[in-house]
Amino acid sequence: MVDEARATMSDIVTAIHDVTTSITQISAASSEQSLGINQVGIAIRQMDENTQQNAALVEQSAAAAESLKFQASELVEAVAIFKLHA
Repeated sequence: MVDEARATMSDIVTAIHDVTTSITQISAASSEQSLGINQVGIAIRQMDENTQQNAALVEQSAAAAESLKFQASELVEAVAIFKLHA
């Protein structure tokens, strides 16, 4: 009976060690996942900032294009008084 108890206790100690090892591995994996999620969050924030900057640049480009269109129209009107004779 003592040998049986000893074997059972040995099995319990082995099982506890296995569980502890598994918990340690889960903890390490969770830490790595957390780090990865944080990096994804940083990347998304950077992409959002870039998107907002690009949108502002597009608006500026559109305004500049409209201004150039207006200036070109005025230039066409200004030079329309000149006639070239061939």
